[in-house]
Amino acid sequence: MNASSDQDRSGEEGLPSPPVDDGHGLFGDAPPPAAAAVTQNAAPYRVLARKYRPTTFDDLIGQDTTVRILRNAFALGRVAHAFMLTGVRGVGKTTTARIIARALNCTGPDGQGGPTADPCGVCPNCVAILADRHPDVMEMDAASRTGVDDVREIIDSTHFRPIQGRMKVFIIDEVHMLSRNAFNALLKTLEEPPSQVTFIFATTELRKVPVTVLSRCQTFDLRRVPQDMLAAHFDRVATEEGVRFAPDALALIARAADGSVRDGLSLLDQAIAQGTLDGEGQGDGKPIDATLVSGMLGQADRGMVFDLLDAVLAGRPDQALAITDEVFARGADLGVMLADVLELIHSVSRLKAVPHLRDSSDMPQMERERCMAIAERVSVPVLGRTWQMLLKGQGEVEHAPDRRQAAEMVLIRMCYVADLPPPGDLVRQVVEGGAGGDTAQAATISAPPNGEGGTLAAAPHAGVARTGAPQAGTAAPSGGPALRMVANGGVRVDAVAGAPAAADPVIPEPPRLRTWREVVAFVSGRDAMLHGHLRHSTHLVAFAAPEIRIRVDAAAMPGLARRLETLLRNETGDASWQIRTSTEEGEPTLAEQGAEIIQLHRADAASHPLVQAVMAAFPSARLGQVTDHALDDYGLPPEEITPAMLAPDLEFAPLDAELVDEDDLPTDD
Repeated sequence: MNASSDQDRSGEEGLPSPPVDDGHGLFGDAPPPAAAAVTQNAAPYRVLARKYRPTTFDDLIGQDTTVRILRNAFALGRVAHAFMLTGVRGVGKTTTARIIARALNCTGPDGQGGPTADPCGVCPNCVAILADRHPDVMEMDAASRTGVDDVREIIDSTHFRPIQGRMKVFIIDEVHMLSRNAFNALLKTLEEPPSQVTFIFATTELRKVPVTVLSRCQTFDLRRVPQDMLAAHFDRVATEEGVRFAPDALALIARAADGSVRDGLSLLDQAIAQGTLDGEGQGDGKPIDATLVSGMLGQADRGMVFDLLDAVLAGRPDQALAITDEVFARGADLGVMLADVLELIHSVSRLKAVPHLRDSSDMPQMERERCMAIAERVSVPVLGRTWQMLLKGQGEVEHAPDRRQAAEMVLIRMCYVADLPPPGDLVRQVVEGGAGGDTAQAATISAPPNGEGGTLAAAPHAGVARTGAPQAGTAAPSGGPALRMVANGGVRVDAVAGAPAAADPVIPEPPRLRTWREVVAFVSGRDAMLHGHLRHSTHLVAFAAPEIRIRVDAAAMPGLARRLETLLRNETGDASWQIRTSTEEGEPTLAEQGAEIIQLHRADAASHPLVQAVMAAFPSARLGQVTDHALDDYGLPPEEITPAMLAPDLEFAPLDAELVDEDDLPTDD
């Protein structure tokens, strides 16, 4: 009766009647009415990072200092007109900005409240800001709107009073992306904004923000959230979602989040979707464990990372490669596995350096116990050597054509270095061997300079290491050799008690500079700028050591002659050097002489029949650089040294001297 009356009424109103379902449709059976209703009325899924976004200062985790300052500012009525929130991604910069906006505009449940650090969440302003539809709270992404026109819109809107709330709040995210002109346009308004305007900036690159902007803002550095605090927060979120995680699994997610709450919640969301599909983590079933999470993250199982480090430190390459095979079979990246081992070495080193960290809760109990076990049996030099080799090996893995092969070669190299003693043990062995007085024993001790092996040979009688460096030093107080650490991580034995005293050092003779080219070459290793001007801007007029006359081009450095004279006197120890300038033409510079020689060689090469035949066969070919290995660094042939140059102490009579007959010479009679 009701159906027919409804049809009659729709017909009277001229409205079309709904079609009647006559069974199968074009694309299959129609869904049941109940299921269709559920599908239409179901709310879209909100990811955990949005669902559990903090709405009050109490919900912020790991930002106690910032929260305390903001609470006190609201309590004292000393709220700034501009804030700069900085920190890594996902620590809550934009969330904190929205909480400040709600705190400034909250009117309380009765509509009579003022600014408060605890917004009610039920007043119209709080509800609108939470829903991102408040007309007086405007957010701008500076990554996509970087120009002056975008900032000018904000400046123009500051002149109008708020529409609904108490304060106009402008939230500019990634503010460091604004152009310099945009920053300059904002400066005046930022320094003296209207009383009803508040600016809140957020950035991950504080150093890119101009100092003129920072000086007008209160800056808050939002810190990375500690791993234990992240794990506890993820545990609460998982409990709210009705999912159970093993503590090790939550620790892996917290470590991968790297201090970012948003990144961690995204990983937690992904782990829930992967684990609950097989019935894990729900009800009384098995909780989601670390194996599933590590597979999702592309990491090796944490226990396998410890096993790998144990195998490397014990020098067992077969066991290390077996572990890498299993990790590779699971689909994990071996480069990521090496990064995990590197992080593990850092944790062990921290435990050795700071003993009270053994009682810290920053890492799970299992990891802390295994790190302590490694720290007890491995010395700091070995850990440092392993760190350096692994750090270098990571770069090799990134540039290798096959990442697996490169990672395995790094592990093999580390295994075969594991049995080499560190430098400290090497010093101890050498000292004990010298103190024992066994001079008949020849010792060759393997040492790992730079962490990659090497040998230090101790002579059987002299006890002096062959390092290629001058041997100097005194005997150790214990009667053994005096040891000195060298830069490459090895050890040098300087002297042995009871050994014959070394001969007095030979004082080298001062250099004898016989030609102008030798003078210029002598300067090259001592004054690079002076050498360049001597080569390109100085013409030799006369050379009669220790007096030199030169002509210097106008473009040369000022005071060249004085500078050269001072250098020669100081470096040779001869105070008789004199450098005089002249206006005579002199010889071409060494650079000009070398260029002339090169051109002659080039002309000779171009006229060679074989070269001409090649040029005829290939018309587009060009003659390249012609190199003559017989030339010196200046492109000149070797100088011819005359006997007069070799014996400059001989004295010759002046040209106007009178000839003396042999009969007039004095005799010994």
